[in-house]
Amino acid sequence: MAADARAHTGNTSVNDVASIFEVATNPLVASTIEGDTVPENSGARPSVVVVGGGFAGITVAKALDDLADVTLVDPSDTFLHNLASWRALVDPAWLERIFFPYERLLANGRFLRDHAVAVDGHRVALASGLELSPDYLILATGSSYPFPAKTDETDAARARKRFLRAHHDLRGARHALVVGAGPAGLELAGEIKTFYPEKQVTLADLSDDILPGPYDQELREELRRQLDKLGVELVLGSPLRALPDTPAATAGRVAVTTAAGEDIDADIWFRAFGVTPATGYVSGSLAAARDEHGYLRVDGQLRVSGHEGVFAIGDISDADRNMAGTARLQAELLAANLRAELTGDGGPVGYEKLPPVIAIPLGPEGGAGLLPGVDGVAGPDLIAEVKGRAMMVETFQDLFDAR
Repeated sequence: MAADARAHTGNTSVNDVASIFEVATNPLVASTIEGDTVPENSGARPSVVVVGGGFAGITVAKALDDLADVTLVDPSDTFLHNLASWRALVDPAWLERIFFPYERLLANGRFLRDHAVAVDGHRVALASGLELSPDYLILATGSSYPFPAKTDETDAARARKRFLRAHHDLRGARHALVVGAGPAGLELAGEIKTFYPEKQVTLADLSDDILPGPYDQELREELRRQLDKLGVELVLGSPLRALPDTPAATAGRVAVTTAAGEDIDADIWFRAFGVTPATGYVSGSLAAARDEHGYLRVDGQLRVSGHEGVFAIGDISDADRNMAGTARLQAELLAANLRAELTGDGGPVGYEKLPPVIAIPLGPEGGAGLLPGVDGVAGPDLIAEVKGRAMMVETFQDLFDAR
């Protein structure tokens, strides 16, 4: 699998797109590596603690469950498949499909509903007072992002209620404002306008164009064409003088003015900017590996700089861009490397940063992206097939199969 992970930076087929960014069609490491055993003279199974149960954390924990004594730590009771959060906002029937109990992830290991308050080297201090000192420590605590993309609710029942309240408020609104025209804001605006075409939807950003980042201008033009066809209004090139006083995702009068003097009045607004890596718990020598933006510096094998046996993957590492697919790819590569080390079968493979790849649905049947193996911009038919219609839910239903 490590070799396969490295191959994703080359000529990858369309069917392999998922394991690169946000679409999963390939089997996980856990199901592709069979028959691995710890050498007989190694004694007890090595202990692995995974802190954080996001896309990276669940992937690496599942992949090592048959080989090591795995402990997964997360403060929530369920994994939120947040790639479908925007869909659940506009269509609450999806709420029954995007929460997966952590207790169903590991067949052999254990899940601790707890959170790390201090991690220094291999020592993990939890809020409950428990301390863990594993042979291998994998930090995968992800990042925070404004609701509804992510939620800070740690109880699934309360999280569902929050989605339902936001859905109710959105349904009653005539005009929705989305602030931030990156991938999240584009997708959210597309979802709202597709499911509620009668609503006015405005997408505002201080940048002169949508979708900042290392993407072809052709992609932006295609997305703008589809947004215009949907009827989404763009207000670009001038920052808001202040954010609305009304809390985001809540019904209320929204009145803002851009620095250029344009007034926007709406009934609800959503914040679609402001990702923050969740690394505030690192301490001691481990804190020295955190860069000025809060990311942990890692080497080519995703090992935290200066810390043998301590790894950081996903949104908290500086290995790549923050995307669900890159998080899962890093997790798969790390799991394959650790399996090779524990079994003595093969050697480590380095992680290679991916070229710009992205899929942005605009509703179930719209959107555009840049996909491996596809020349130019991938259009709505392909984006709908790989992400927009099913939002990859089936992949994670299969992953949470332990009873």
